[in-house]
Amino acid sequence: MAMHQLQGSLFDQGDDVRLGTLSDIRRTVLGEGAWIDLLPGWLRGADALYARLAADVPWKSERRQMYDRAVDVPRLLAFYRAGEPLPDTVLDEARRALSAHYAPELGEAFTTAGLCHYRDGRDSVAWHGDRIGRGAREDTMVAILSVGTPRDLLLRPLCGGETVRRPLGHGDLIVMGGSCQRTWEHAVPKTTRAAGGRISIQFRPQGVQ
Repeated sequence: MAMHQLQGSLFDQGDDVRLGTLSDIRRTVLGEGAWIDLLPGWLRGADALYARLAADVPWKSERRQMYDRAVDVPRLLAFYRAGEPLPDTVLDEARRALSAHYAPELGEAFTTAGLCHYRDGRDSVAWHGDRIGRGAREDTMVAILSVGTPRDLLLRPLCGGETVRRPLGHGDLIVMGGSCQRTWEHAVPKTTRAAGGRISIQFRPQGVQ
């Protein structure tokens, strides 16, 4: 499968934070009932939003049990339940726009938002699928908006096959849909290259984690 590089928006440097249209989003069929939609630079002024979120979100660090010891989760986290106001009004707008655009396929709204702050190249997330809850047994969608310095999002099929690489940042949008959470895994690997911070905002329907 061809690996396409996403270019950062030319409009990132301003303070005018606003959404573009979703009409130019493009779908790639992955196989096994899974697909991804990509829209580079959906959010204009994404660097300004990154700075606001990095400073204002009440980030939390977590520790998780790995075999016989507890380890630090290599990224900062925040979570907003259904009905909670998001940390910036443009994210509320994004959630409404995504819910309206995908209503014919999804049949429900995006309700929750999880935020991950990758502070530098040492922060990462291991291979996984969002299979806690309904995503383990039925098709669903997870929409991810990325701001800050691009980091590679990798996707690979559970049954084996070629890894798909998508560098995401600067207001890029990816939507993972169909069976993607059950039949594919995704990860943000560590990198030794100099990397600035990146924040991903993951919009999910109720009951998908």
